[in-house]
Amino acid sequence: MTDYEISKKKKLLPIVEVAKKLNLKEDDISCYGKYMAKIENFKSKKKKNGKLILVTSTNPTPFGEGKTTLAVGITDALNKNGYNSCVVLREPSLGPVFGNKGGATGGGMSQVAPMNNINLHFTGDFHAITSANNLISAIIDNHIFQGNKLNIEKVYFTRCMDINDRSLRHIKTNMRDDAFTITAASEIMAIFTLARDIDDLRDKLNNILIGKSKDNKDIYLKDIGGTGSVLALLKDAIKPNLVQTLENNPAIIHGGPFANIAHGCNSIIATKMGLKLSDYVITEAGFGSDMGALKFLDIKCKLNDIYPDLIIINATIRSLKHHGNGDINKGVSNLEFHIKNMQKFSNNLLVILNKFESDTKKEIQVVENLCKQFNVTMLVSNMYKNGSKNTKKLADTIVEYANRENNKRYNIYNDEDNITLKIEKYCKDIFGANVIYEDNLKEELDKLNDKYKHFRICISKTPNSITDDPKILGYPKDFTMRVTGYKINNGSGFITILMGNVMTMPGLIKDANYFNIDVKNDEILGIF
Repeated sequence: MTDYEISKKKKLLPIVEVAKKLNLKEDDISCYGKYMAKIENFKSKKKKNGKLILVTSTNPTPFGEGKTTLAVGITDALNKNGYNSCVVLREPSLGPVFGNKGGATGGGMSQVAPMNNINLHFTGDFHAITSANNLISAIIDNHIFQGNKLNIEKVYFTRCMDINDRSLRHIKTNMRDDAFTITAASEIMAIFTLARDIDDLRDKLNNILIGKSKDNKDIYLKDIGGTGSVLALLKDAIKPNLVQTLENNPAIIHGGPFANIAHGCNSIIATKMGLKLSDYVITEAGFGSDMGALKFLDIKCKLNDIYPDLIIINATIRSLKHHGNGDINKGVSNLEFHIKNMQKFSNNLLVILNKFESDTKKEIQVVENLCKQFNVTMLVSNMYKNGSKNTKKLADTIVEYANRENNKRYNIYNDEDNITLKIEKYCKDIFGANVIYEDNLKEELDKLNDKYKHFRICISKTPNSITDDPKILGYPKDFTMRVTGYKINNGSGFITILMGNVMTMPGLIKDANYFNIDVKNDEILGIF
């Protein structure tokens, strides 16, 4: 059966019943139909946070590694075995849904539902973010058209759209040269997911750097006006969304930045809400640990005083074989890279293998032997096929590790380091790479130190490789990475460093998923 067929056979609870599992009353939520809701009022009596469990993975391959599937499955397994848990995830972007990745609601027996609603319009958060972003662009152009009182000469802020459309990477309007990013890579999305509340959202919006004046003065949204209108578009979107797993356990889904061109985590509001509403919060960070997990640790955690109690690396035999050109003995080195890096950040680390029927005992043993070499426990998950059945050992082990003391912290760079030193430390300590800068980018970045030296660094590169070249698989050594651009995200407090040929507006592939999607008998089919 397809994921949709599996989902359709499961009986969902009314969302008001799911809310009760988090001790939320009917007045605490606003329903979007029968099975989705916004969490309106949040007043937890719980003083102590629950345990935070981060799911990451090896570098992604065309086969998929199943982070969302695993995160949902762990939540179901914990609840099945007597532990109070909820999963906190990102919202899917329409770009991958109609592109080459498909939906982002898990798979098999470990899904969040209603899957088609979540994968498409959901509660409208992405639309609100897109509209808010493009309102700012319209405000900028209107200011220039109406006399340009601030003498804006250069505009940094770009438009966005939540569809892969390569033709919009560079455009020329009747006002100026411009560009589109995909919504998940926009600064509004970054601000949205890092804002602690509506007041902090206002402050971050005010501080968006929109451009420079003719006399070289930085111009912010607060200078040009319109923050209140932008905030009005985001007022309801900033409230987290409540849905459920196929086993009727609570799932909070909110925000959706990409992890290769942004910081790749759900909103801090949703994460902190989950920590107050349940004992074990399962969350995931996009792509491999070299992308989402590092940004989760270095940006989201650093800026918000949270930290995972346990890190889980998700892997599959198929993906590891892909990294070894068909040879698991070679491909397992990719997992080695991720284990070594995550051990810098946490004493509590598990590897969980998503098992497929084609996996052999010999192949699984290769992965287990590697984990033993680095003193890491490996568990095998059959939750894609079986859901929470027979998961007691898995659940108990996860809970045991999550409750172990973890005081381990790792600083990739020091706060007082200059920007290029931060980049070079990041690339050397994490990727094992040297850094070169195209054109005069090093000089440009050095000039930013007076204003932005204290900012976090967000490395933007291909997720498919440890390097900035998507064709180089496995665990390469002694390579060089190219800095090809940067973006100052002043509102969200980090600088995005573009490496290699990474694009902030993806394009559709030849055999894109939009060919598979259709509506028959009032049902949407083809989202996988």
